[in-house]
Amino acid sequence: MVLNDGNIMPALGFGVFKIPDGETFAAVSAALESGYRSIDTASVYGNETATGRAIRESGIARDDIFVTTKVWNTDQGYDSTLRAFEASRARLGMDYVDLYLVHWPVPAGGRFVDTYRALQKLRADGLVRSLGVSNFTQEHLLTLIDAVGEAPVLNQVELHPRFTQRTLRDFHLARAIATEAWAPLGQGGMLADPTVTGIALDVRRTPAQVLIRWHLQLGNIVIPKSSDPARIAANARVFDFELNPAQMRAISGLDTDTRLGPDPDEFS
Repeated sequence: MVLNDGNIMPALGFGVFKIPDGETFAAVSAALESGYRSIDTASVYGNETATGRAIRESGIARDDIFVTTKVWNTDQGYDSTLRAFEASRARLGMDYVDLYLVHWPVPAGGRFVDTYRALQKLRADGLVRSLGVSNFTQEHLLTLIDAVGEAPVLNQVELHPRFTQRTLRDFHLARAIATEAWAPLGQGGMLADPTVTGIALDVRRTPAQVLIRWHLQLGNIVIPKSSDPARIAANARVFDFELNPAQMRAISGLDTDTRLGPDPDEFS
């Protein structure tokens, strides 16, 4: 996918949220072996070190892997964000990061604009290639864009068939902000849904593959996670089939506006 700054990011990536540090090296290694070329981590996940080691020891050129990490809420603010980034970069063992995200807006703290300005400094210094945000609402995005004079390349948000975020996705589209889905499988809760399993039988795919394909056809960037090598490999095999319009509508019709994670207006 071409981002609004001209950089290219794979539409399918591998997330390491809640993968213990001791399991992360093997999981990221399996993902890279299965063809993933985008890896999503964060300082708060506690597994940047293992993520970086897996990438370095993969034998794949650094420029061929798109690496995302994030600044945590307690590190927000201009100077503290710069320090937090250097700590993340040291743990990753990398000269640069492809995408750096403000992990949550934390509106009560009032620091996400200064935090983003630190990201602009990191980009100017050649340490970060693209700048984005995570868990921002339309209101947070409007405040940010007005203050910093640019739209982030991407907003990573909770998004799955029970919570399709249609209004926010439309807002993103109008401003060339990519939509990236976390919890794309509804934290596993959508895998047994009868609509999803029925479609999976029809197309002879796993429910996870059907859900990932749904995201891709909506235009989302998607980052499923697993620590099981077989599932990691299976989740990457989603580019040789398509869901028809009726199947896409059926999955989208499961939306109940049910959020699984925290409310971005309240989470700190």
